[in-house]
Amino acid sequence: MDTNIVFHHHAVDRAQREKLLGQKGVVYWFTGLSGSGKSTLAGAFEEVLHQRGVHTFLLDGDNIRTGLCSDLDFSEASRIENIRRLGEVCKLMVDAGMVVLTAFISPFQSDRDSVRSKLAPGDFVEVYVDTPLEVCEQRDVKGLYKKARAGVIPHFTGISSPYEPPINPEIMLQTQDKTVAESLADLLKFIES
Repeated sequence: MDTNIVFHHHAVDRAQREKLLGQKGVVYWFTGLSGSGKSTLAGAFEEVLHQRGVHTFLLDGDNIRTGLCSDLDFSEASRIENIRRLGEVCKLMVDAGMVVLTAFISPFQSDRDSVRSKLAPGDFVEVYVDTPLEVCEQRDVKGLYKKARAGVIPHFTGISSPYEPPINPEIMLQTQDKTVAESLADLLKFIES
């Protein structure tokens, strides 16, 4: 880090922002293979929270790659940088008192652990959307698996690039035999407990 940079502490802090919003800042980090249901579940969860008056923001992998991370490809180095940037954004939003939901494949355990380490204990809730590769391929909503199998998409998670399942996620949702409503109910049950 440049020694000429000095972090500036402002008069309004996280506790004051949280008090104003009437909520605690936290990140719900949805991770899983492409087609597992991360974005769908995160979106449904955000709708419920919004209806309950919770101030949220949903960061979705594809959306982030059209702006903040549009300069990155899907090589391992770029994937690591993508998650590093997203972790910094999450840290800022939690400091603002927001409930942040993310939907990123985030294939590497070390990257997810790095984001967790930037936040206070309890501020990072890892939600593993555990859907078997075969089910994700059958869903193939975006046609990406077909392209990856044909060699059109290099570095595709689950096919030509690894996915490291979370070691100790706070919650694991198995979506292969459940509707979105059933998976959402499982998530809400965990959150409310």
